[in-house]
Amino acid sequence: MAVPKRKMSRSNTRARRSQWKTTAVALVSCPQCRSPRQPHIACPTCGTYNRRQVIEPSA
Repeated sequence: MAVPKRKMSRSNTRARRSQWKTTAVALVSCPQCRSPRQPHIACPTCGTYNRRQVIEPSA
């Protein structure tokens, strides 16, 4: 089992963790109502997915 020979300094640890970034959620426009929604997920505004009504729209 690999064991570190020396303690990793705070600056090295923080430099490594600085790459742990989150990315913004991708949004596309709904073909039915043109509101922004996530791809491959039913539209929360109108309730359609793949041009079909799959859920009741939220009020």
